[in-house]
Amino acid sequence: MTPEAAMRSAIEQADLVKGTTYPNPPVGAVILDRDGQPAGAGGTEPAGGPHAEVVALRQAGPRAAGGTAVVTLEPCNHHGRTPPCVDALVAAGVSTVIYAVADPNPLAAGGSQRLAAAGVQVVGGMLAEEVAAGPLREWLHKLRTGRPHVSWKFGASVDGRSAAADGTSQWITSEPARADVHRRRAAADAIVVGTGTVLADDPTLTARRADGSLTERQPLRVVVGRRDISADANVMNDDSRTMVIRTHDPHEVIRALTDRTDVLLEGGPTVAGAFLRAGMVDRILAYVAPVLLGGPITVVDDVGVSTIGNARRWRYDAIVPIGPDVLLSLVPH
Repeated sequence: MTPEAAMRSAIEQADLVKGTTYPNPPVGAVILDRDGQPAGAGGTEPAGGPHAEVVALRQAGPRAAGGTAVVTLEPCNHHGRTPPCVDALVAAGVSTVIYAVADPNPLAAGGSQRLAAAGVQVVGGMLAEEVAAGPLREWLHKLRTGRPHVSWKFGASVDGRSAAADGTSQWITSEPARADVHRRRAAADAIVVGTGTVLADDPTLTARRADGSLTERQPLRVVVGRRDISADANVMNDDSRTMVIRTHDPHEVIRALTDRTDVLLEGGPTVAGAFLRAGMVDRILAYVAPVLLGGPITVVDDVGVSTIGNARRWRYDAIVPIGPDVLLSLVPH
């Protein structure tokens, strides 16, 4: 296995644990033996458990000696709930450590220098952009800004409608697109909607498998707005916890979610417009179906643009075909 292939495998390991590691980042690691063969792999376990490097080293056992550790994030150099990962790598006798993203956390940084001082060859930056835009996106954003990363997710027709003129919206997008949404929900810390969505659609806002069963991990459901919602609403059931925030101010919502990292905004056009005007959307996830609906129900209301010169510009982060639909991932220009 080449180091690049091993890094892609480490990214897969990080994706598997995404959403379960807070406050630690979702990191993946792969150990190659001295012949370049995979000997161990793993992702960071929930807080208090071993980090990715330790999980992979335990799996590799003595085969790690003289081998290569490939990690999505620079190994940590501090003692928190667990000892420094650099200590475990040095003790295992690995000869080379390859990582993607340097650790920006000043409390944990310095792992590469510590490894080099111990005689370990260190290579940084492999597939760094892919890792930073992938499993570490939200964690890096939280570390940089101090607030959770907000992705506005919506499904729409190709002409930007979220429902037909009579209000029906099931289903604009395909089953593969909806499955991808549930995968993202299972990794998210919270889902935010407005009271209007709850009153109109009575959603459950859970993460479900293809057979309809609940995934093991469920995000916090957050309902914002001043209208009352029924105690019998689906969003109030026992499938997950629910927070009701009596406000229309996105800043207040984000302050209430400061202990979260990855937030999905799934509200209707009014809530989406409010978050966009407040500058509180860090990514757009648009699931676009090849259908035309027309009519008045658009995905977003007023975003504060009165003339084309003031248009809010975004750039494509990724364009991914999903079944008959396409997922457009956009970030601010």
